[in-house]
Formats: sequence, structure tokens, C-alpha cells
Amino acid sequence: MKTEEISATPVRNGRLYPLSLEAYHVLGEAGFLPKNTELLYGLVYTKMPKSPIHEALIARLMRAFAKIEQRGFWIRLGGPIYCGDSEPEPDMSIVRGSEEDYTREHPHTAEFVAEVCVTSHDYDRSKLRAYATAGVKECWLALQPEKVVEVYRNPANGVFLEKTVVGPGGQLNSQALSDVRVDLDQLFRA
Repeated sequence: MKTEEISATPVRNGRLYPLSLEAYHVLGEAGFLPKNTELLYGLVYTKMPKSPIHEALIARLMRAFAKIEQRGFWIRLGGPIYCGDSEPEPDMSIVRGSEEDYTREHPHTAEFVAEVCVTSHDYDRSKLRAYATAGVKECWLALQPEKVVEVYRNPANGVFLEKTVVGPGGQLNSQALSDVRVDLDQLFRA
């Protein structure tokens, strides 16, 4: 996402008031922000509702990665990741350690994040800079209508240096978390 796009006012003659992460937390805890929001690049966004197919894809990804928890990782469903001026909430993330390691603050990075995109392609792609800035090792965008997964790896200076697209009939192997294989035909089955 370009800087112009982030600072562009979405409503004519409207004004945006950027928030710090601290202000976002204070306002949220005081009940002044709706619960279904996330902070991206200093701006508060309302997250889209989740469709049944969205939830099914997340459940399938969770099962594919389930054995990772036995190796010292925590699989998180929709939990925030601290990314400087952003706190996106990926559909799924995998972080080192256990939930006890994160009782005082959200993780500052992740080994892996996944976003399921049924109608939210551009919005979920806008989070890539935040994930790369936080050093997330691998990010999958599962594009449900197209039945493809965009895989982003090798974060550096706020961008992912590697992008791969795997389509129908393909298999994905996580590089960040070995021994995980996802068959796309099974992931996207109706």
C-alpha cells in the first residue's frame, strides 16, 4: 500500500485522526471503539464479517498446523500482533512459545500468519507491510474465490522479498514451519 493511499481521506471533506497504539488500547478498553476493529498504520478499521466458508478454511488451516504446538509454538486464532503503528489481527498466526509467554503483551512477530480472503483481498494485502515490518517469516493469503494461495516470505525493510502463487492442484509446504503440507484442493473443497 502506498503512503498516499494510507493517508487519503475516505470521505469527501472528512478528516481522519490517527491514533497511537496506546490511545487505541485505552479507547478500546474504555468501550469507545467497536470490538470488531484493528489498528493499521495509525488508523482504526472495522473488520469484515466472517462467512461460513471463511471459517471453514481457517479450521482446515488450523488442523494442518496442529502438530506444530507440540514443538514449542502457539497457534493463535485472530489474535493481534504488535507491528509498530499497527496491530493487525490475522485470521491465524503461529508464534514461538506458549500462551503463558504473552500474558502481558501481544507478540511482536510471528513465524507464520494466514489471512483468508473471501471478499477482502485488497484489505488483507494492505497488512503485508505491517507483517513484513514486524519480521513475520511467512504469510499466506488464501484467496477463496480464485482457489489460490499467495505466499510471502523473506521480510526486509517493510516488504516481503519473495512472493509465490500456488493454484488448484498444488501443495504448499511451509518454509517457516517444516513438516507442514497443505493440499490446495482439500483446503478449498466446497
